Formats: sequence, structure tokens, C-alpha cells
Amino acid sequence: MTPRETPVPPAIAALPHDPRGYPIPAITPRDAEGNPTFAITGAARTLICAIERRCSICGTPMAPGPVYRVIAAAETEALTAAHKAGQTATNKAPSPEPPGHRACMLFAAFTCPFLARPNARRGQDADVMGSALTRGTARGSSTESGTEIGGAVAGFADYEFRYTPGSNQVAFVFTGLTELRTHQLGADQVPELIKALTDAEPPVGTCPPYLLDDEDAAAAYAGALLKEAMARSRNAGGA
Repeated sequence: MTPRETPVPPAIAALPHDPRGYPIPAITPRDAEGNPTFAITGAARTLICAIERRCSICGTPMAPGPVYRVIAAAETEALTAAHKAGQTATNKAPSPEPPGHRACMLFAAFTCPFLARPNARRGQDADVMGSALTRGTARGSSTESGTEIGGAVAGFADYEFRYTPGSNQVAFVFTGLTELRTHQLGADQVPELIKALTDAEPPVGTCPPYLLDDEDAAAAYAGALLKEAMARSRNAGGA
């Protein structure tokens, strides 16, 4: 089964698509020519999704409850080990990767080239949380009990985020592991994706215009949200 043959969550199907027919996630920024830059996440778009509790893939609201993300092999093994040891499994290392709906992350695990395979390599250079990720950087895999682990779709009870104006980056911390679906390849998640879509409720709302094609609109809206947040902070401090 190829990505194009995979059942698609309706909210993802409604997103803009690139010339190849692939949906463009809400957090994917556009370059000066309006083309999506899949190798990085847009700070403005990520901040909007964090503040408004929107799925980073489809851009529609996330209901109260667990949020999900696709994690790499090292994170998967760390969370698995903590759970087996009876420890509270959390993902407290700041991550630039925002959360989303369960079905959207199951879909991303298979269709995103960098997430789908543990030996996948980045197609473009990127600067993430102060670390330079060069073209060709491998996602990585590891082995536990003789079984290769390429990553997982993980659910968390809650998340927090912080925005650093100087670096123009958003970092997330996830707490309260609720689910850990490991995979060797992202395609291993397809049966669960099919089941999730069969049982899913219709999406709530649509992706707003400021998370679609217009990069200037995303930047302007994120700036307005920041001003509102700063004003609330000043008012709270003076109360």
C-alpha cells in the first residue's frame, strides 16, 4: 500500500496539496515562491496550533484529552523502559515537534518520508532547537529484545509549550503517557489507522485560512496572538 492508497482522515484530505498530490500539514511553512518546505516546521504556524490547541497536521481543534505525536526510536525505548520500571513515563525533553490528533499522527507515521522509516534521512538542512540538522541526517533506529524499533505513535495526557522570541522557536514538553504504539516502519500503523478512521467522529471545524497557503497570514495571526498573550500577562501582573 502506498501513501496515496492509504485511507486519509477527512480533515487532512481537505488541506492544500502539493503538485504530487500530497497533503501539506498545517505547520509546514511556504517559501518566498509559495512552495511548501516540508523539511522544517513553521514557528508562526506551530505557535498558533499550540495556543489554539489545534492539530499540527490538519489544523482543526483538538478536543480535551490526550494528544499524540510520532516519536523516534530512542524516545520510544526510553518511554518503554520507564513504563516497565513502574516509573511515570513522560517526555520531558523539550521537542520542536507539536502534537496532533491520533488518526492524523497514525497517518503521518506512514506518509511522512522522514517519519516512515528509521533509516530515512533529511532532504534539506534545518535548525531545530539550536541544533543544526544537516541534509542527510538519519532519524535512527534501535533494537530491544531482538526486535528492531523504528519509532512509535505516542499519546500524552497533556502538553506545555514555550516560545523563545530570540530564536523564534516553539518547544513542547509532554507528560502522562497514555499510549505507545511501536513500529519498525511507519506502514505498521496502517491497520490501526483504518480502525481509527472507522470509529472516528466527524472532524470539528476546518483548518482556518491563516494555516493554509498564505505564509504572511500565518505570521500576522501569530503576531496578534503573541500581543494578546503579552497583554494578558501584564494585566495579570498588575492585578
